[in-house]
Amino acid sequence: MAAATGRDDLPERFLAMLAAERGAAANTLAAYRRDLEAARQALGDVAGADTAALEGLGAAWSDLAGSSLARRCSALRQFYGFLVDEGLREDDPSGALPRPRTRRPLPRLLSHEEVERFLARADQEAEGDRPDAVRLLALLELLYGSGLRATELVSLPLAAVPRDAPFLHITGKGGQQRMVPVSTRARAVLSRWLVLRRGNSRFLFPSSGASGYLTRVRLFQLLRGLAARAGLDPERVSPHVLRHAFATHLLEGGADLRVLQMLLGHADIATTQIYTHVDSAKLVALVNSRHPLATGRF
Repeated sequence: MAAATGRDDLPERFLAMLAAERGAAANTLAAYRRDLEAARQALGDVAGADTAALEGLGAAWSDLAGSSLARRCSALRQFYGFLVDEGLREDDPSGALPRPRTRRPLPRLLSHEEVERFLARADQEAEGDRPDAVRLLALLELLYGSGLRATELVSLPLAAVPRDAPFLHITGKGGQQRMVPVSTRARAVLSRWLVLRRGNSRFLFPSSGASGYLTRVRLFQLLRGLAARAGLDPERVSPHVLRHAFATHLLEGGADLRVLQMLLGHADIATTQIYTHVDSAKLVALVNSRHPLATGRF
């Protein structure tokens, strides 16, 4: 537990550490001070609070938005970490703090027409078989056509592309393996890229950099440049936006959510549901056309 004397001064010592060692800005320090004061009002002795007291914060702060609760708990976790580091407390009770599940914001989305314009521009630029243009078209086809994460795409080993099967072997987050289909279009572009590709790198999209493959930053830059040339707002385009378009457009086309989960490599289907913001008009049309009551099956 915290020392018996000078306990009321510990939050200020914590804030002084943030300012001196981490260069925290005045607004940041003010936010931490407000969060610690809110904890003092709920707990009394913040520095000496035990796990039972912290477990009660979920109920005490039940009216807070998830993001606000998450911020307060983050401030307290850092505060208790400071106390332990300084030898002012032997145990860290922060594991008992509530863990709010904040809804992740939806990524930006490109419409079908915008994706078609994007692909058309990439197709046009790759007509002369310039290696950089064909590579960009292949990257784009795999982002939108297979829904790969940026890191999965740029780090694809050459061995992940079988010559006689329309699938890619992907190693995703946590080392999880999955197979994703490659469209006929993407297979054709990959064949062109493999002919133009130079060097003996083991990666499908090699680079001369330390990593040995095209970086995520460079992929981002290439897509933004293509977007500008296609007449799209570059700020609305990124690898993740194309992955999101893949998922949303598949779902709009009738794909099963479980199949989508497998294709995206999500461990939890709740993550996949973030991608399911099909507009309400399409949902109504789906119910009206597919539900048994709408089709007179009963």
